[in-house]
Amino acid sequence: MTQVSPVAARRIALAAQGFGRARTVTPGTRQLNLMIEQLGLLQIDSVNVFERSHYLPLFARLGAYDRSKLDALLFTRRSKHAESSKYTEFWAHEAAFIPVEDWPLFRWRMEANRARYSSKPDGWVANHGAMLDWLRTELATTGPLAASEIEHESNERKGPWWGWSDVKTGLEFLFMFGEVATAGRTRFERSYGLAEQILPQRVVEANIPRADAIRELVRRSSRALGIGTLSDIADYYRLRTDDTKAAIRDLVDNGELLPVTVPGWNRPAFLHPDARIPRRIEATALLSPFDPVVWERDRALRVFGFHYRIEIYTPAAQRVYGYYTLPLLIDDAIVGRIDLKSDRQNGVLRVQSAWREADVAADASRVAPLQRQIAAWQGLDDVVVADRGDFATDVRAALR
Repeated sequence: MTQVSPVAARRIALAAQGFGRARTVTPGTRQLNLMIEQLGLLQIDSVNVFERSHYLPLFARLGAYDRSKLDALLFTRRSKHAESSKYTEFWAHEAAFIPVEDWPLFRWRMEANRARYSSKPDGWVANHGAMLDWLRTELATTGPLAASEIEHESNERKGPWWGWSDVKTGLEFLFMFGEVATAGRTRFERSYGLAEQILPQRVVEANIPRADAIRELVRRSSRALGIGTLSDIADYYRLRTDDTKAAIRDLVDNGELLPVTVPGWNRPAFLHPDARIPRRIEATALLSPFDPVVWERDRALRVFGFHYRIEIYTPAAQRVYGYYTLPLLIDDAIVGRIDLKSDRQNGVLRVQSAWREADVAADASRVAPLQRQIAAWQGLDDVVVADRGDFATDVRAALR
């Protein structure tokens, strides 16, 4: 069996994720589309203290791009007649933007969601059949709507934070069941329409057997990872381990995956035959907490020696690194983590803390230009570094 060194595995993983290639001076729509195709999806998260997560993987790989171009690709009000609408949303990894053509690959998950939630006698779905029927009729009559646009006596939020009204809850269940699809977003609020109102007929009517769909998702996750273990490959689209194992076996038999060993991984690995094995990776990037390079924390530890936990939900007094720390990638190593906040009111990018990883060289002269580029991309005039973290002094000095 072929052996791949840990360093080569790390570079393969980064190259498969779009790092290490020459950048276009001004990335346009074509580059955005190609990168989303390479990644397969963009995870959605609503936290906006620095920037919403779906913008960040493309910035990390392509550099400063016009966010309005990505908004036009992802958020434009959709209909089945708008063939230029290339993306939709579904629960792929977590909630994610995916290509419209991939929507049928998740039909089995939609059916499993329906079976799971409809079978609970005391569950929300079983007790709100009338609400679900009313929503189906309302969307059929009026067309796509945001939850806030629907007039109903039950359209009142309940509880703090993300407390949803029954209208919003019902729409989300119909979305999980595949009856409803996203019709775009306005100010990040999702609009909903019946799937047949939004998606091309060929997409809605496509019926891909469960085993075939899972095999295709495993094929795509393997390509996006370059090299990975069973758990890595399963996690990319949140597949069951037994289903993933069966699909990997088929792909290995067909020569579409190559079994390999990586010293220190302590488990079998699989290499995509089209994966590049670069001699070096040149990159300077801050990664979203929900970037595929680090979203599976066990893989981040195994591949990069990087122990990562996001501290958004940790009480402030118990945080070690900060509220929204982003892993710092320099070339083929994760060398630190930086907590960023876009202070839009004062026009300042705030580096709330900066930390270097133990026993790894972190060059602040590589970080300073990146911070300036990020500030300009965010429309901010200055970068201010707080005195927190063992890398903060170096970053501040480099910015001077």
